Amino acid sequence: MKSVPEMDVTGLLRALTSGDQEALAQVVAILYQELWRIAYGYMRREREGHTFQTSDLVNETYLRLAGARFIECEGRIHFLALAAQAMRRILVEHARSRAYLKRGGGMFHTSLDEGMTTPDRDPELLELDDALTELAKLDDRKAQIIEMRFFAGLSVEETAEALKVSPQTVLRDWKLSKLWLTRQMTPSKK
Repeated sequence: MKSVPEMDVTGLLRALTSGDQEALAQVVAILYQELWRIAYGYMRREREGHTFQTSDLVNETYLRLAGARFIECEGRIHFLALAAQAMRRILVEHARSRAYLKRGGGMFHTSLDEGMTTPDRDPELLELDDALTELAKLDDRKAQIIEMRFFAGLSVEETAEALKVSPQTVLRDWKLSKLWLTRQMTPSKK
């Protein structure tokens, strides 16, 4: 049985999909802890001294979603996946503008491991974003699975529900996607 907040979120997401922009503020208020957890996952992978704090990223995500002309959500998990995608875009735009201002640096090798630690991750984020963009051109679902699992921290079951596929499909695509991204992001030996 769904909890009262889950039922509230479903109704609010229907209202949001119908164009009720006030529903967005209510959804964000109800799901704030989950949004904060996703943002924290992003921020712990960022470089030290980043100008965004976790709460800043949640707030910027809210503003980005509020500025959208139309948001279509099928449920809580789908909304969280959209928010995670918006967070990634915000951080990538920030990294691109920072790289533009610095006018320097090459790309660095990164991995999809949880424990990435490097002093300056902007180039890694840009490299990962470029690789995900390429993967999306080849297979959009695999790119969505990486976003949902790695960035949003969704479980296999939640990802399967959001994409309307089986958990086995998510696991298979997750493994293939990680392998493909690793190959794309590994510096070639000359």
